[in-house]
Amino acid sequence: MDSPLLAFMAVLGYLALLLLLGKKTGKRGSMADFSLGGRRSPWWAVAFGMVGTSLSGVTFLSVPGWVGTQQFGYMPMVLGYLLGYAVIMVVLLPLYYRLKLTSIYRFLGDRIGPKAYLTGAGFFLLSRSIGAAFRLYLVVLVLNETVFPPSSGFASWIRLTVLVASLLLIIWAYTRRGGIATVVWTDTLQTACMLLAAGTAFVLIAQNLGLSIWEVPKAIADSGHAQWWFFDDWGAANHSLKQVVSGAFIALCMTGLDQDMMQKNLSCRNLKEAQLNMGSFSVVLVFVNLLFLGLGALLLMHTSATGIAVERADLLFATVALEGSMGWALPVLFLLGLMAAALSSADSALTALTTSVCVDFLGMSEDQSHPDAIQRRQKMHLLVSVVVGALILIFHAVNDTSVIAALFKMASYTYGPLLGLFAFALLRREPIHPEGDRWIPILAILAPLTGWALEQWTQRYGFSFGFALLPVNGFLTWAGASLMLFFQEKAARGV
Repeated sequence: MDSPLLAFMAVLGYLALLLLLGKKTGKRGSMADFSLGGRRSPWWAVAFGMVGTSLSGVTFLSVPGWVGTQQFGYMPMVLGYLLGYAVIMVVLLPLYYRLKLTSIYRFLGDRIGPKAYLTGAGFFLLSRSIGAAFRLYLVVLVLNETVFPPSSGFASWIRLTVLVASLLLIIWAYTRRGGIATVVWTDTLQTACMLLAAGTAFVLIAQNLGLSIWEVPKAIADSGHAQWWFFDDWGAANHSLKQVVSGAFIALCMTGLDQDMMQKNLSCRNLKEAQLNMGSFSVVLVFVNLLFLGLGALLLMHTSATGIAVERADLLFATVALEGSMGWALPVLFLLGLMAAALSSADSALTALTTSVCVDFLGMSEDQSHPDAIQRRQKMHLLVSVVVGALILIFHAVNDTSVIAALFKMASYTYGPLLGLFAFALLRREPIHPEGDRWIPILAILAPLTGWALEQWTQRYGFSFGFALLPVNGFLTWAGASLMLFFQEKAARGV
């Protein structure tokens, strides 16, 4: 890479700016301020920052690389997101604001019982910890393999561990005081960096191919990489109808039933602004994903024309950006965008995980602002960071598949029980008998196990649920809870 000193100085300046933002926005110390920013966040900043959180390193790196095998087959899932976001705007946000929730899983406790409350919070901790680790791992992996000199064996592991620890320490440093109030503004900066890097790469690669901006759409359409819809094989995991359905449920679960994403929405001043935030965010996200898919097609056209070899799909963008044929701007902006991708999803995830641990499991109240409570929360914040770091190293040891596929595959199992529990709670108006609540954790574990067994069985006959396994697992959880309630009421009547 040309101009390594310039890139290094740019990254240092960027990190210093994040720490400065953390200091400026982290003056309040209560749990309510850490979790919801005192409900003072402007909706436009939340919306723009949520784009970066949703993109993260997965979209920044994996989505362009995915074009080589899936073309634009990711877009039906993105369009499905709009259906999920609509349900969040109309159903969930009004509910959360009416109940004045800090942790959204308290709703499960009010409607079902304490075991359901802790089960929902527990599945969130599992889902978001794994998701944050996956996203941060991808970025660290690219840094480890493309920016630094080649290494292998124990030396490679040491460097990877140092990178992970350094990034998590920086995140902890700028979020430990301000929490979500800091994250709203840092994610706004980081989204801007990611989009600037992607937009610059798009323009420079198009110019390198001899294309004007107006000629790019036709060139991509003629490239053989731009097919959106796949309806030929009903049994295939990438069948477009499955993608739309799974996209709707992924958005509903990974945003509407996720403390991380909802914490930002609940930090808005009122329900109307939160709905405005969600509506604008969902529309912008469609065009941003289209930008990254178009970038992926241009990258493939560039590597085909120049003969550049790419070892792995996830490294497509990094390989072209860092090989240096288009000047210093692209590699420098790529590294800044990559750093933003690493931090934008991890900082909000660590804040939300800390909130869940403190509020849901340690019982800390929103108004606890005395020094002992603040110190206790900051220790939990540091512990959560360590756990995520350990998960990244575990994932590095065992991962052998595309990060984006692994992320959504894992989500179909961990978010499925959350979907089923919330559906059961929304449809069941009266609290169930306390004795019945004790079976909820068992049902939440059995449902995804049953879904996994069902997927193995159907694959023998050439059919895969793909990412649509998420609503299947949700249905199994809801059905199990409904049957439990039926037999409980039947026993109470003495039938």
